Order: sequence, then structure tokens, then C-alpha cells
Amino acid sequence: MTATYKTPRRPPAETHTMNNTEPVNLTKALASFDDVYSPRIVARMNDYDIRVAHTQGEHIWHVHEDTDEFFLVLDGRFDLALRDPDGTERAVRLHKGDTFVVPKGTEHKPSSPGASILMFEPTGTPTTGDRHEGEIPDHVDSTTGHEL
Repeated sequence: MTATYKTPRRPPAETHTMNNTEPVNLTKALASFDDVYSPRIVARMNDYDIRVAHTQGEHIWHVHEDTDEFFLVLDGRFDLALRDPDGTERAVRLHKGDTFVVPKGTEHKPSSPGASILMFEPTGTPTTGDRHEGEIPDHVDSTTGHEL
């Protein structure tokens, strides 16, 4: 990575409440917003957020030093560029129904012609990682997730 920026984590889940006693319809949740790369928290489990997001265009290179990142493609196509410690890059292409886990400490850059995804991440994990490369584009929301 060239220039890197650090993003602070949000406090643990016990400081944020969410009603997990009612079902959440993911189709309706995704229909409730249009922003891309701006995830909504649909549920919490232990200290993990379950988030949904629309994706389109390129995200930024970033890394989560202490946690894996789980992706499930609900609709469309979602691509991940991965960068190994030696600088070697490879691409993973995901389609509806595919899952992939980015291992902790792996630099990655999502991109998509258009998709809806579901993610599992520890509560407070920033969408732009613990550190990221370059400036954050306007269409990428650097957040720890928004309440639905």
C-alpha cells in the first residue's frame, strides 16, 4: 500500500441496542435504501453485525488486521481483488449464492457492476478497514454500518 489511513472502531455491541426478536426480510431491507457501499445492519449476533449492502463501482484497497470478512452475494456479481504480502494480486469473482471469506490481514478491493451482498463482521468494524490506501471516493461510505 502507498499512503495508508487508520479508521477507528466503534465500541462493542453492548453499547448499541438492536431488536433481534423479529424477522428481517432482506429483500425489503435492501429496498429501503439505494446508497452503494453503505451497509445497513439487519441483525446482531453475539458481537457481530450482519450487514447488507448494495455495491457498484470500485471500493478501495483496505485491510482488516484482526478479523476475517465474510461475504454472501444475494444478487448480481461481486468481485474481490486480493493482494498477497509479496504484492501478488489475484481476483475472485462471485455470483448470486456464492460466499467467500477474506482472511484477516489480507488487503482487498471490492468492485462490482452491481450486486447486493450480506456480510458478517465484528461490531464496530469499519467498511474501509483498519487501514486503507488512498483517498476514499465519494461513493464509498466509511462507516461501521448504519441501523436499518
